[in-house]
Amino acid sequence: MELEPSSVWGDRWTSCDSPIAKKYMTVACQKRSIVCLAADRNTLLGLGELIDQVGPYISALKTHVDLVDDWTPEGWAELCDKARQANLLIFEDRKFADIGGITRNQMAGIYDIRSWSDLVTAHFISGPDIVDSLQSAWGDVGRKGGVLLLAQMSSRGNLLNPDYTKTVVDSGKTLKGVFGFIGNGSRPRELEKLREIVGPTKMIWTPGVNLAVGDGNMGQRYGDPCEAVIAGSDTIIVGSGIHRSDNPEQSAKMYAAASWNALLERNNG
Repeated sequence: MELEPSSVWGDRWTSCDSPIAKKYMTVACQKRSIVCLAADRNTLLGLGELIDQVGPYISALKTHVDLVDDWTPEGWAELCDKARQANLLIFEDRKFADIGGITRNQMAGIYDIRSWSDLVTAHFISGPDIVDSLQSAWGDVGRKGGVLLLAQMSSRGNLLNPDYTKTVVDSGKTLKGVFGFIGNGSRPRELEKLREIVGPTKMIWTPGVNLAVGDGNMGQRYGDPCEAVIAGSDTIIVGSGIHRSDNPEQSAKMYAAASWNALLERNNG
């Protein structure tokens, strides 16, 4: 039985002004999962295998197209078709940060990100024009998408301090092209504060979560995914906890159940 998004998401459903946000929330209800898979594999075959294994238990696929060693336009198009068939939003974690004109061109270029991504990440360091340029790039090919601005990061020593975070949120939440913000899933208290300043009108997606809480490789830190959702995350972004698991399918099921139950608990609390 499919759940009504309005009954599951509450004020997020009624307040979000982004059509792509409504699309995501609908997919999440169909999947009963608010998991985005950080598909950090560097071959088309490996990425395709992941989609086959965990597609039913995730709602979005986060990619780094420039890290795929055997990338070809044809192979990537087939992978994107596979993701669409699995009812996944495609989220290219490009972290755009340049001036508007360059960013618009980067959305085209050899990878033509504008033609297949539903969501992209961007830093706000260059100002609000970056959001307009990303939306213009999607418009160039007759598509619409959403921008996730980096408000927090989960890596040790990052420079996104509270003052910067507030500036990004205060400006970003006034822009229609902003789908939401990237928050720090490893620190629930910081995430609660982020939700307070974001309000209900934008999404918050969080990396830095793992059912095995603690420190990871290369300065990454992990928090409990359920705590992140209760604190205000609308999507947990999970990488190694799924794709490095001995059984990715079973792990994806576990993250889906944990995230979904936490969402229901939050909205019924």
